[in-house]
Amino acid sequence: MIFDAHSDLPTLIHDERMNGRSLVLERNFERFFDPWVRARVMAIWTRPERRGDATAYGFEVLNSLLKDIGESERFELVTTVDGMKKAIEDGKVALWLSLEGGEPIGESLELLELFHRLGLRVLTLTWSLRNAIADGVFERTGGGLTNFGVEVVGKAEELGILLDLSHINDRGFWDALDVTAFPIIASHSNTRKLCDHPRNLTDEQIKAIAERDGVIGAVAIPSFIHREKPTLERYVEHIAYMVDLAGYRHVGLGFDFVYYLKGWSGRSIEGFEDESRIPSLIERLSETLSEKEVEAITFENFERVFERVVG
Repeated sequence: MIFDAHSDLPTLIHDERMNGRSLVLERNFERFFDPWVRARVMAIWTRPERRGDATAYGFEVLNSLLKDIGESERFELVTTVDGMKKAIEDGKVALWLSLEGGEPIGESLELLELFHRLGLRVLTLTWSLRNAIADGVFERTGGGLTNFGVEVVGKAEELGILLDLSHINDRGFWDALDVTAFPIIASHSNTRKLCDHPRNLTDEQIKAIAERDGVIGAVAIPSFIHREKPTLERYVEHIAYMVDLAGYRHVGLGFDFVYYLKGWSGRSIEGFEDESRIPSLIERLSETLSEKEVEAITFENFERVFERVVG
């Protein structure tokens, strides 16, 4: 089984439904899920052109997602690990809700609470740009966590929302660790040692996440893997490096596939273009890791940290 800690499918679902199409998940079940992906974090990402009305857009995407889930008996939005286990036992795919960047909550803890009531269980504090919480990796100013950002971290702890430090800049990363003792994740990041990209993590950051019993989800975005030749083999090298550095219990998968999004299609790594290539990934991992370690990386590690923080 695969627990994919980051997916942009809500963007596709919303785009499709705005164009009059329904049953997006149902129609694409074999393409996106079957038979490997049994749990997936569905991220609501605020398009840059919608940052001016991010709250409205966030609720629009969430509404599209909830409608689409409701049209199929194969999926269930879950809010607890027990709920995830039950959904999988019933033959369904368990879907978790996240915000990829806190733009939709603006500067309101009340909105964070509302999203939580609607199912939010993972909060990526920033996307790559600045918001009211902190600066992302592509902001030139390099600001850290804001006063409001500190409040968000505290409220997330209170509500049982898992904090995700992918996309935040280095200063904000360390600020977040300073103000929380909870396990944290980086849902879709690789190692900067093998690919010097600001979206990847330093050795110190990887070890810090592991010390909090958190998990890093290895991401299948070409530019985060290798500048000239991103391949499945190099993707596995990132996983192996993080396992050697932090231990197998602190590495998972956060594919972040974008091949299906308009304007992003074709962006995939050689040998691991989409979900159909998951068996190739498992085969490569199994060449150097034990069955126990592979099962932990592909599913159990994220299950553990979700159970600790979300319940």
